[in-house]
Amino acid sequence: MKKILINFFVVFLIIIAFMIPYCMRTLNRATVLDENAIAKWSQVENNYERRYDLIPNLVATVKGYASHEEKVLIDVTEKRTSIGQIKLSADDLNNPEKMEAFRKAQSELSGTLSRLMAVAENYPDLKANENFLSLQSQLEGTENRIAVARKDYIEAVREYNQFLGMIPQKWILSMFGDFEKKSEYKIDEAKKSVPEVKFD
Repeated sequence: MKKILINFFVVFLIIIAFMIPYCMRTLNRATVLDENAIAKWSQVENNYERRYDLIPNLVATVKGYASHEEKVLIDVTEKRTSIGQIKLSADDLNNPEKMEAFRKAQSELSGTLSRLMAVAENYPDLKANENFLSLQSQLEGTENRIAVARKDYIEAVREYNQFLGMIPQKWILSMFGDFEKKSEYKIDEAKKSVPEVKFD
């Protein structure tokens, strides 16, 4: 009986000796993936902030040429203001409702900016304005960076969520870590393309 207990204890120690490093690697990997997703989200926010900062100059430039297009100019300004009131923390990346509210507000602003660019099409002098051309180019580049940053974030969240859902990581993380799946950033089917801001 004593020999059986000793053998059991030895086997138990061997299992523990192998499990501790595996558990540590699992916790470290989950932490790295979590931080990566948060960093990718920061890039999404940085690019949205860049677009947010471009809007007043764009509106002011268009207003100088198309002041009677007041409704579109007001819409852009109002959408920008409403987006400025939505702030997401790293914890909010796990909240589908907050992520959806943020996504919806950004999508509405994209639509309004597209209408503003369509209005500019009717003003040849505006289309030739150097300041407008510069803003147009900056906005187009920013929209492209937003699309890339969103794609990178979506991929980082997919990798993180997939890791959390795999066994045995799922069990280990539920015992030792405080990791939750992150909300995906869904893109409207109608808004998957970058707003058209080129003029020919």
